[in-house]
Amino acid sequence: MSEISKVAYQVMWNRLISVVEEQAQALIRTSFSTSVREAGDLSAGVYNEKGEMLAQAVTGTPGHVNAMADAVAHFIRRIGRENIAEGDVYITNNPWEGTGHLHDITVVSPSFHNGRHVGFFACTAHIVDIGGRGFGADANSVYEEGLHIPIMKFADRGTVNETLVAIIRGNVREPDQLVGDVYALATCNEIGHRRLIDMMVEFKLADLAGISEFILTNSRQATLDRIAALPRGQAEGHMRIDGYSRPIDLHVKISIEPDGVLCDWAGTSGVDKNGINVPLVYTKAYTCYALKCAIAPEIPNNAASLEPFRITAPEHTIVNAVWPAPVALRHIIGHMVPDTIYDALDKLLPGLVPAEGAGSLCNFQVSLRPRSDGPQPAEPVRAEVLTFNSGGSGARPALDGMSATAFPSGVMTMPVEATEQVGPVIVWRKELRPDSGGNGRHRGGLGQHMEVGAWEGYEFDIQAMFDRVHHPARGRRGGGGGAPTTIALDDGTAMKGKGKQFVPHGRKVVMAFPGGAGYGAPAERAASSVERDLALGYVSAEVARAEYGLSEERVAAVLATSRRGELPR
Repeated sequence: MSEISKVAYQVMWNRLISVVEEQAQALIRTSFSTSVREAGDLSAGVYNEKGEMLAQAVTGTPGHVNAMADAVAHFIRRIGRENIAEGDVYITNNPWEGTGHLHDITVVSPSFHNGRHVGFFACTAHIVDIGGRGFGADANSVYEEGLHIPIMKFADRGTVNETLVAIIRGNVREPDQLVGDVYALATCNEIGHRRLIDMMVEFKLADLAGISEFILTNSRQATLDRIAALPRGQAEGHMRIDGYSRPIDLHVKISIEPDGVLCDWAGTSGVDKNGINVPLVYTKAYTCYALKCAIAPEIPNNAASLEPFRITAPEHTIVNAVWPAPVALRHIIGHMVPDTIYDALDKLLPGLVPAEGAGSLCNFQVSLRPRSDGPQPAEPVRAEVLTFNSGGSGARPALDGMSATAFPSGVMTMPVEATEQVGPVIVWRKELRPDSGGNGRHRGGLGQHMEVGAWEGYEFDIQAMFDRVHHPARGRRGGGGGAPTTIALDDGTAMKGKGKQFVPHGRKVVMAFPGGAGYGAPAERAASSVERDLALGYVSAEVARAEYGLSEERVAAVLATSRRGELPR
């Protein structure tokens, strides 16, 4: 390969990344669901004709895009190569052949250039409702969790399958939103296809064979080079988390070998009877993500850069649940996978990985309806409102953790204004939670306080999807633990961290989301950092004195300065 052709291929590689990012941004602009528009709970990718992922969008979640890396192969197998035609659009929400639960719709579209099949575009979005019991952990099998769409054609040579559309509409609570999102998914694939063809015309490409070989060969070798530079060894990691009705133990053994990193989840708890189980594809997605963040973060994500990370888990463990296990809240467990990986990796590569954080998203969904115990609104409505929220991330070896920031999912916390416009819900309070970040040389990120209620004349059910109630984030290298999750009614009645629960008219749900853990001994934290935290309200005077040793006089001086709207110097 000549030097000029290498440069041209690198330009094309960068172009493909920008193409799929435009694809993702188009989905954000056209999506009906707030989870996509406001939180970025989506993914987009481009694949070669074999179904190997060449590039992914920067916007999106690891659980979607890393899982979706395997999905196109399932589409090819189910549809059959002989049945792939120009103008086709394929669809599924199969948890084991998509991205882990029924609430994610994956749409795949073949790309043709001059009548020749050259590749695929795929995208995924989380939809607000898929029928069944709703978005929660209460089901005992996948059959209860909603409508299952096997891999099939949404459009055949440009003609939409109206029978499928009618079935979808007849089985979900928000039919306009869901069908609108499917069309948005198909449209963003079309935008990606147009940009790909523009590139192929510009560079006079008949197919993607050359650029595929360049991307995959270089990505694989770059990743292997990074792994080869690591010290050889094995280590085990463990984390205990809340689970649904019993604690869950995650166990992993990591082996760093010359040609890859092996992760074995043997010893992990078995499948749960409630919907917190994880299909292996989702476990693989977050295992690969954790390893790539630590070992090869700057190498673009594609089939080859993921290949050296080999993941195994025994069937019927909670990280390799098989059909028909309930999996609606697979993220509750799946988002804890990276911190379990890092518990092992810290023993092999000290000083590299962060302390534990909140892990799973602090999501909840409310199903609002007119009150059943009194006068109803003049024009009553029913609504499903899903909101994405985050606790704090763990402190890093050289930096504090990030407050109200989702790691590992990377989705954004949804604005109050966006949440309140889609139904009769009121967010009375949403603010950072002081003292929730674990103490340490570097402090854990803060969680949030949140209070939610309904309009006058309404009651609601809340689907709680929380963890870290009984097992908060653990500190690393002498750092303190993060604060746990709490949830209760505003009259003090305790509520469960998971499951569907009724909230009567006039009541609010009061939540405190967990903080990330600290890194290093608190005595090693710079006094200037403690004073800044105190002035900003991140830590209380009591914590500044008791945990960090700030003197009474200095605490008083900092508080006096902050009351004047100034930060300590």
